[in-house]
Amino acid sequence: MTDVNQLLVPAIRWDPERGYEHERQAMAEALQLGVGGFILFGGPQDAVRGLTRELQQRSRTPLLIGADLERGAGQQFAGATGLPPLAAIASLNDADAVRRAARLTAREARTLGVNWDYAPVCDLDVVPDNPIIGTRSLGSNPARVAELASEWIDACQSEGVLACAKHFPGHGRTREDSHAGLPTVSASADTLHMEDLVPFRAAIDAGVGSIMTAHVAYPSLDPTGVPATLSREILQWLLRQQLRFDGLIVTDALMMDAVRAGQSEPDAAVQALRAGCDLLLYPSDLKAVTGALDQAMRTRALDPERVRQSVRRRLKWAQWVSPPNDYRRPSATDMGLGAQLADRVVHVLRGHPHAIRPVIDVLVVDDDVGGPYPPPSREPFLEALRLGGAEVRRAETASGESRASLVLALFGDIRAWKGRPGYSDATRAAVADAYAAAARSARDMLVVQFSHPRLASQIPEPRTVLCAWGGDSVMQQAAARWLVKNK
Repeated sequence: MTDVNQLLVPAIRWDPERGYEHERQAMAEALQLGVGGFILFGGPQDAVRGLTRELQQRSRTPLLIGADLERGAGQQFAGATGLPPLAAIASLNDADAVRRAARLTAREARTLGVNWDYAPVCDLDVVPDNPIIGTRSLGSNPARVAELASEWIDACQSEGVLACAKHFPGHGRTREDSHAGLPTVSASADTLHMEDLVPFRAAIDAGVGSIMTAHVAYPSLDPTGVPATLSREILQWLLRQQLRFDGLIVTDALMMDAVRAGQSEPDAAVQALRAGCDLLLYPSDLKAVTGALDQAMRTRALDPERVRQSVRRRLKWAQWVSPPNDYRRPSATDMGLGAQLADRVVHVLRGHPHAIRPVIDVLVVDDDVGGPYPPPSREPFLEALRLGGAEVRRAETASGESRASLVLALFGDIRAWKGRPGYSDATRAAVADAYAAAARSARDMLVVQFSHPRLASQIPEPRTVLCAWGGDSVMQQAAARWLVKNK
């Protein structure tokens, strides 16, 4: 084991059938190597709590245990509170709502032993064609995003959980998904400084403990064309020297194609540390990466003093985070916040919905395809309708008897590897076919859109559209409550 291994943060994934058991050997090897943390994906609360306790007890060094909790702890962990997407919360123009959402997220995370939240997203939502940001962003106005991101950071870190501003220096102008290829942002340096960097400056002023890099090239900032994750110009000169950030710089996931284009993952890991990153997130081949790091240390391809700085920085923040305990455990009021916020953001985008009848036919059109991981279950929508007293039938077609209300549940979330923010031709065709079938049966059809409001422009007019922002269970349940209230 060498100190440089403390800069590695491998992943642990829950499996619905095997739990964490299939990860046991990999976890043991990672702990033996002396990694400095883990990123967790999925699992019920009790299992997560037991896992994080075990990891900390078995580790030689205090661990940073992180998770993507942009939409609350329920985004990853079953039984925890889910929240609407950040764009939805920001649409309320209520800074206190953002603050309360961050506080709840941090409190729930801490009780689970998760001490590092990879949020908030500081990228601007300025390119509608962006396939990976969309509803994850706090908006398009730099000053407003800066204000809300600062609220999230302060509230999160006040609860003893490390926040993470991402994806530096801004992923909002990309038109490609960095999971699948290397995007390039062609904006001028002036534009980036005056707009995209504004939220990151605010995050630094708010005392954010970590910043995640973008696997994106910015020729106006570094003409070599390497992604920011591998750019000394962007990380050392811009982030460290000009913006005076002294917290942790963590890579976006090393298993993403954008950072590995044209080279191996071990080579990219070495280059990221040389560029100025402190921590290497989600290496897919831990042994190969540790071997490359050891070799780089022996040959001094990595500066030992630079590595020591990163090791000290990681230890500082791992000691700073609060240990998991019941102090300031989320209250019932706290945990009701997710549903309250979800109810507040659901709104009519277009048209005038008719009263919902006691019998509801639900036709699901699902655009959430692509990538190695399945989307959330669509059952919460149906279950919440039934809980509200409706008789719900899963429809295969929009044709049928007119005594039942017809609801088309249209799912179109931002998803890694999906490669687009809008609906596919097949999805648009399915929606058009449903409209035609409903018209033939003289039925009114309400579309519940589980995606960004602007995607309604891809739905033919005149149609009635209800916006529910995203497909997580919290938004499915909120949309169902809205329908039940309008019976």
